[in-house]
Amino acid sequence: MIDSAYISEFQKYLTDEKHASKNTLSSYIRDISQFFMYCGTKESVEVNDVCDVCKADIERYIDWMTKNGKSTATISRSVASLKCFFSYLLIYGKITVNPLHNIETVKTVKKLPQILTNREVELLLEQPECTDMKGYRDKAMLELLYATGIRVSELISLNKDDVNLSTGLICCRGNEKERMIPLYPAAIKALSDYITLVRHQMLAFPAEPALFVNMSGERMSRQGFWKIIKHYQEKAHIEKEITPHTLRHSFAAHLLENGADLRSLQEMLGHADISSTQVYTQLVKKQLKDVYNKSHPRA
Repeated sequence: MIDSAYISEFQKYLTDEKHASKNTLSSYIRDISQFFMYCGTKESVEVNDVCDVCKADIERYIDWMTKNGKSTATISRSVASLKCFFSYLLIYGKITVNPLHNIETVKTVKKLPQILTNREVELLLEQPECTDMKGYRDKAMLELLYATGIRVSELISLNKDDVNLSTGLICCRGNEKERMIPLYPAAIKALSDYITLVRHQMLAFPAEPALFVNMSGERMSRQGFWKIIKHYQEKAHIEKEITPHTLRHSFAAHLLENGADLRSLQEMLGHADISSTQVYTQLVKKQLKDVYNKSHPRA
């Protein structure tokens, strides 16, 4: 079995040198840990040290993942994680040859993200009823998410001081970068109502900095917000599968449909590379084509 100390060292490298986000870090460590576990099973040729890993071991691992029903996307991500790990080992002299050199995997076909229609967004946002603390909080969270397009990790990381209701802006600190994102009036009102009327009653401790808290008065978790989204999707009878990222995608596509430029959208979404933002251009074009094909009498 390969010494797990290699994972600890790699994790420190990702954190200290690469400044990897929490999500990237957990994804890499999970993929590499799964490979280490595979190396200790009867399915693999015995591998006791990273120096023993060869190209054939990687190819057998890919075959094993395929036979066990792993998707092409999962396999490609695992290979990418292992490439990064073994490149690190090569750079720091732990190995002399990278076993993933020239390893090829099936390329995944990137699916365009699913978005909600304007009517579906309205339906979803109408569901929370401001009759109790939970309703005020949920209304504010959903409005803020669609108003800004921030990631769910950024949403739950917001502190009360990150909101400036007088200017209608939030300060988001995702991926080591700070960006200011404007809010539309309905989102400002929902946030104002939540902060002034109920937030202080929900806090477990008066000094709690978190903007959004759960019913125990502590910072909202990703899992907690996921359940909130699913609850209101069912309540609204929306058939599409809605995740927190669906609102991010919808925010981006709807802004482009209404004339937003790519650079401004890139800034608001916090994309390091504009190619990530350009995906939404393809999505809008596809939407327009679908509308044309359904609506034009000669289509």
